[in-house]
Amino acid sequence: MTVYDELMAHQRETQALGQVMGRLTWDQETMMPRGAAPQRAEESAALEGVLHARRMDPKVGEWLAAVDEGALTDVGRAQIRLIRRSYERANKVPAALAARIAMVTSRAQGIWAEARASDDFAAFAPTLTEVLALKREEGQALAAGGDVYDAMLQDYEPGATGVELETMFGALRPELSSLRAAVREAKAPPKMQGTFDEGAQMKLTRHLAKTFGYDMSHGRVDKAVHPFSSGSGLDVRITTRTNGIDPFNCFYSTIHEVGHAAYEQGINRDYLLTPLGQGVSMGVHESQSRIYENQIGRSRAFTEYLFGQMQDAFGDFGVADAETFYKIVNRVSDGYIRTEADELQYNLHVLMRFDLERALVSHDLQVADLEAAWNDRFEADFGFAVDKASNGVLQDVHWSVGLIGYFPTYSLGNVYAGCLNEAMRGDLPDLDEDLAKGDTTTATGWLRENVQQHGGLYEPRIVIERASSKVPNESPLLAYLKEKFSDLYAI
Repeated sequence: MTVYDELMAHQRETQALGQVMGRLTWDQETMMPRGAAPQRAEESAALEGVLHARRMDPKVGEWLAAVDEGALTDVGRAQIRLIRRSYERANKVPAALAARIAMVTSRAQGIWAEARASDDFAAFAPTLTEVLALKREEGQALAAGGDVYDAMLQDYEPGATGVELETMFGALRPELSSLRAAVREAKAPPKMQGTFDEGAQMKLTRHLAKTFGYDMSHGRVDKAVHPFSSGSGLDVRITTRTNGIDPFNCFYSTIHEVGHAAYEQGINRDYLLTPLGQGVSMGVHESQSRIYENQIGRSRAFTEYLFGQMQDAFGDFGVADAETFYKIVNRVSDGYIRTEADELQYNLHVLMRFDLERALVSHDLQVADLEAAWNDRFEADFGFAVDKASNGVLQDVHWSVGLIGYFPTYSLGNVYAGCLNEAMRGDLPDLDEDLAKGDTTTATGWLRENVQQHGGLYEPRIVIERASSKVPNESPLLAYLKEKFSDLYAI
C-alpha cells in the first residue's frame, strides 16, 4: 500500500464518521424525543472529539509530507489539497475547544427552539453570547492574526472574504431595493386562497422531488420545523414543512432542498467517502438549490405543469388559468421570514444578516443589542416593523448552532445561480418546452454535467467559472430579476 493509499484509507474512515455525525443532526431535527437533548449534546461532543483527533492526527501530517504529488492524477492532487486544508485547520483549533463548541451548540439548538416558541429573545441571549464567544475563539485560532470573520467564512466558502462580499452585496442592495420599490407601486397579482390538505401536499411534494431527479432509493422526505438537506453519496435526506393555507411553502421548500440533495447525489461515485465526495462550498450548494427552486421551479413553463398537478391533487382551487397561477407563485409580498421570502426580496434578508453577524464578530454589536438592531434594520429595508421575535431575530437556527459566516453564502449562491442560468439557457434554447411538460431532465442533466459531478474537484469560483464561462458577478442575477419582475408587474 502506498503512502497515498494509507492516507486515503484513514480519510475514508474519517469521512464515514462525519456522515454519522450528520445523521445525528438529522435525527435531532426530525425524530429525536425532546427530552433526549442533554444526552445528544454529550454524544455530539464525544463524536466531535473523535473526528477532531482524526483530522489532526500527526500521521496525517507525516503522510502529507511523504506523498509524491507529482505521481498523482489531478483527482489525487485535489484530494491532497483538501486533506491538507482540513489538517491545517484542525491543528489550529484546540481539541477541547472543538468538543466544547459541539456540546454547547447542540444544547443551544433546543434553547433557541424554546425561546422561539415563546417569542423571548432574552431567554436565548445568554446562550447566544456563549456560542458567539466560542466561535470567536475558534475564528481567532484559525485567523492566526488575520481577519476573524474571513477565517469563519472559509468553513462555508473557501477563498471568500468579507470585503469582497461586501462589495458584491453593496452592488446588489440598491438595485434590489429600487426594483422592489417599483414593484410595490404596481398592481399586485391575487393571493392564494383556500385550504389545502397537508397529506395531499406531502404526496405531491414527493412527486415533485422525483420530478426534479431526487433518487428516493438513496433518500427520504420528512417534515421538520426548518427544511434542510443532510448527507452525501448513497444516503442523502431532505425535510420540508406543510402549511394548510400555503402549499407553496411545502412545494418550493422541497424543490429547494432537492437542489441540495441532487448535488450530493450527482457527485462522481468514485469520490464516495473522500474529501471530493461532497459539495465544494455552501455558495455552490446554494446555487443548485436556488436554480432548482427559482429559475426552473418558478419559471412560467414549469408553473404551467405544476398548475395541472395541483388541479389533480386538490381539484378546483380557485385559480382560473396557468398564467394567473404563474403570477401568484411569483407574487411579491410583505413578510418577515427569510425562507418564505419571494425571489425579489430574499437577498435583502440575507444582506441584513451578513451585516449583523459581521458586527457581532467584530464586537461592534453586542448580543444584548441584537434584537433592537435587527428590528431597526428590518424596518429600514422592508418598510414595516417586526411584530415578534419568532418573526425576527429568532427565526433562523444558524447562530444557535454556530454557523457564523454561513448566511452570506445564500446570496452568493443566488449570484452563482444567475450566472449558471444565463449559461444554461444559452445552451438549452428549447428548455421551456420540456419544463412545461414537467420534464426537468435537460436542465438537471446540464447542472449535473457542468457542476454537480465534480464535487470538490475544483475551487468554488472555478466551478462556476468553468460552467458559465465568466468570472462570477451579480450582473446576470440582476438582469434576470429585472426582466422577470418587470414583465410580471408591467413596470
